[in-house]
Amino acid sequence: MGTHDFNKSSIYSEETKESLENGGASKTFDDDGRLKRTGTLVTASAHIITAVIGSGVLSLAWAIAQLGWVAGPAVLAAFSFITYFTSTLLADSYRSPGPLHGTRNYTYMDVVRSHLGGYKVQLCGIAQYGNLVGVTIGYTITASISMVAVKRSNCFHIHGHEDKCSISNIPFMIIFAAIQIILSQIPNFHKLSWLSIVAAVMSFAYSSIGLGLSIAKVAGGGHARTSLTGTTVGVDVSGSDKVWRSFQSIGDIAFAYAYSTVLIEIQDTLKSNPSESKVMKKASLVGVSTTTVFYVLCGCVGYAAFGNDAPGNFLTGFGFYEPFWLIDFANICIAVHLVGAYQVFAQPIFGFVEKRCTEKWPGSRFITGEHSINLPLIDKPAFTINFFRLAWRTAYVILTSLIAMIFPFFNGFLGLIGAASFYPLTVYFPIEMHIAQAKIRKYSFTWTWLKILSWACLVVSLIAAAGSIQGLAYDVKKYKPFKT
Repeated sequence: MGTHDFNKSSIYSEETKESLENGGASKTFDDDGRLKRTGTLVTASAHIITAVIGSGVLSLAWAIAQLGWVAGPAVLAAFSFITYFTSTLLADSYRSPGPLHGTRNYTYMDVVRSHLGGYKVQLCGIAQYGNLVGVTIGYTITASISMVAVKRSNCFHIHGHEDKCSISNIPFMIIFAAIQIILSQIPNFHKLSWLSIVAAVMSFAYSSIGLGLSIAKVAGGGHARTSLTGTTVGVDVSGSDKVWRSFQSIGDIAFAYAYSTVLIEIQDTLKSNPSESKVMKKASLVGVSTTTVFYVLCGCVGYAAFGNDAPGNFLTGFGFYEPFWLIDFANICIAVHLVGAYQVFAQPIFGFVEKRCTEKWPGSRFITGEHSINLPLIDKPAFTINFFRLAWRTAYVILTSLIAMIFPFFNGFLGLIGAASFYPLTVYFPIEMHIAQAKIRKYSFTWTWLKILSWACLVVSLIAAAGSIQGLAYDVKKYKPFKT
């Protein structure tokens, strides 16, 4: 996610240089000297839907069960509206100083640097990279749980639903980590676009299977116990558990809507005409509304299917046992999706650390040296290896896997990531940048209600974080690390 400076490069043609000097764009290049962007409303909407619909959908039935038929859909709708509204503010911030003819910003941190500057850039970096680290840990947990679910599904099918079928997720975390160590060493990973397409197809597949199974269970006449207020105090949960779980469920819903970290990168793929901000706003409306309909279906139909006993993950919590082959397929889709998704979120971290180390120690052969690896019977070097890249990326994957092994709690971890990233990246920075860009007067009506929205979302995020931390603490008490 480093910044880009086309002036440092000499690869552009005379046509490009001339167009830049004239302040315009040529037939081949955009106004910043890069090749013409070809993104459209359709491609941007698809990117948003792909970025949003993911493992967050798995916990929505549980979240609705904690909140009930009234508050559950209301919270989903509120997050949907806030996410759409702040994404329109962020879309206007892509160019600075103005949304139509300013200078392009290529990443979220570039946008914050242009509009706010100072220590807020560092705060943005901490929030963004902290979120990326959290997501890679969360994906390790989720992928291993899905791999375990495949083995358990087959075990239940053979031995019956009463069998415990206890299986450790540690070996599966090790397998997932080994795959990630290999993938992490691929140079130019961003060019493997096919992996992103496969991941997108997988996320739609398992979400649709979960929704289909829920509909089938409801249509089959299952009488799950539901209520307007969700889980019942004294029957399902204690009074304090009801409060903490409700808070945690808000964090889970926040995680399901998080896509602000990639919004600027998506906008940077759009054509210049019509203006990127106008297209991005329409794409956000299409993407967020499509996702919301899907989430309401998954959450509400899942709650109708399972009732107050809804599992934390509706594909691995064994609300469904049959058809076992379809549940196996859905969980394999989750694992394949997260293999690619892990790299999408890890690559910016790898790039950031490697860029900083190269700038600090440019003379170090360990950090900057590329070593050719020759294979028998092949004249040309098969590939090059950088020892620092090998050591650092391997260490990162091992560290995230160890944390996942110590805290393998799906709902609590997703809630914490959602709560920690929602306020700064989805609400605070877009609102602050809009105020700075539009030069909104302090204490004016617009300034006041934007600030009220920002503070209200801060309170909601803190409540969600508290609920998730309490849930993690409760799980840690009764959990023995590295055991089944």
